[in-house]
Amino acid sequence: QVHLVESGGGLVQSGGSLRLSCTASGIIFSFDQMAWYRQAPGKQRELVAHITSGGDTNYADSVQGRFTISRDNAKNALYLEMNSLKPEDTAIYYCNAIKWMAYWGQGTQVTVSS
Repeated sequence: QVHLVESGGGLVQSGGSLRLSCTASGIIFSFDQMAWYRQAPGKQRELVAHITSGGDTNYADSVQGRFTISRDNAKNALYLEMNSLKPEDTAIYYCNAIKWMAYWGQGTQVTVSS
């Protein structure tokens, strides 16, 4: 059974940085697409950043230039480097990975204080 586990969330001041990690267990294959989503209180879950198995990336307009997504295919790991954090980045961040079906992690809380 595939499990995704996020880590690296926490409380940070506005302008600060955090690095999220997502590690996968229970797999013997590499994922196709991987992504980070987030959900703020009272809002729908939204795509933050996406990366293909070949390393092509795309970002939500709201994080473009501040966040960087990367992956380590050998480790089936996914990362999100977040810089210049803003209070509106506060949310639960979820790891998503696709191989024949979508897998989700349990989420990690990111809180940015003003």
